[in-house]
Amino acid sequence: MDEPILINGRFLTQPLSGVQRYAREIVRALDRLPNADRRYRLMVPNGADPLPLDRIPVYRLPGVVGHLWEQVRLAEAARDHRLLSLCGAGPVGHSRQVVVIHDAAVFRRPDLFKPRYVLAHRVLDRRLARRARLATVSRFSRAELAAVLNLSPDAIAVAPNSADHLRDIVPDTDVLRALNLPGRRYFVCIGNQTPNKNLAVAARALARLPDPDIRLVRVGARLTGVAHASTAPDDPRIVRAGRRTDREIAALLRGATGLIFPSLYEGFGIPPLEAMVHGCPVIASDIPATREVCADAAFYFDPTDDAALAEHMQTLLNTPALARLEAGRRRADAYSWSRSAAVLDALLDSSWS
Repeated sequence: MDEPILINGRFLTQPLSGVQRYAREIVRALDRLPNADRRYRLMVPNGADPLPLDRIPVYRLPGVVGHLWEQVRLAEAARDHRLLSLCGAGPVGHSRQVVVIHDAAVFRRPDLFKPRYVLAHRVLDRRLARRARLATVSRFSRAELAAVLNLSPDAIAVAPNSADHLRDIVPDTDVLRALNLPGRRYFVCIGNQTPNKNLAVAARALARLPDPDIRLVRVGARLTGVAHASTAPDDPRIVRAGRRTDREIAALLRGATGLIFPSLYEGFGIPPLEAMVHGCPVIASDIPATREVCADAAFYFDPTDDAALAEHMQTLLNTPALARLEAGRRRADAYSWSRSAAVLDALLDSSWS
């Protein structure tokens, strides 16, 4: 019998963003495989958050934490095993490893991050490209990573994100009362407060709309350890909601006039799909990744053009976007955590057969 495949569980010690969301949902999808209890083990460091699983056993590797845990403790445990690393990092000396690198932002937009982070991840990505088998989340990211890492695009598998985690959830409408939203029209921005998310353009667009009752709800935390702090114009109509549960996000999306997704650079971008699952119109920045994900199901604007964004916001305030809502449901249906997990599961066999 083959040795079980180990899963790098360091993501369970990190704040939840799109990358950690991907890891959590892929592991949950792998856990639904009939042979998951024999095929996989989730390896976690001390301090890891719990991830409820039915089949995959969880093993704790105590001692050091952070990158050192990954490069020393996990590397030692995985010496005779295949390894799946889902968050863009893994032991650089381990060759029987699939690593998901989500984008090429540290190469293409280093201005968005702190210099030490850029340097560390450029070195890490290049070393992993020489040793591991890579996967990513979109065709756009595959082309970007192939270019910066000097690889053939065919050498990088694509296992996309999904919004299935919000599909059957029961919305928690208490959040609407907590944020004083009942009876108001509002837009939602979902994303941690980093420069890449470009929340300032949404605030400038809001300033162009005269209605004093409109609200812009910003959902997400402030991540200062990786990226520079984000700044945005102050406006009393901006509601800073902080981190919210999936049930609260579902309620916010169901009641919103629209989701604004103004990112400057993305490898994929989950919030537009989350909005589409809940029948919420999407206004997205016109960048390659969002075009690939949203296709004809979104309104697009240049992410530096707050006037164009304000015009789309006013359009949604005036007229329901019924055609795009139906297109959005079709786009959301095109992505599945289970299908992406199957891609990675097969890759772990085919790469070292």
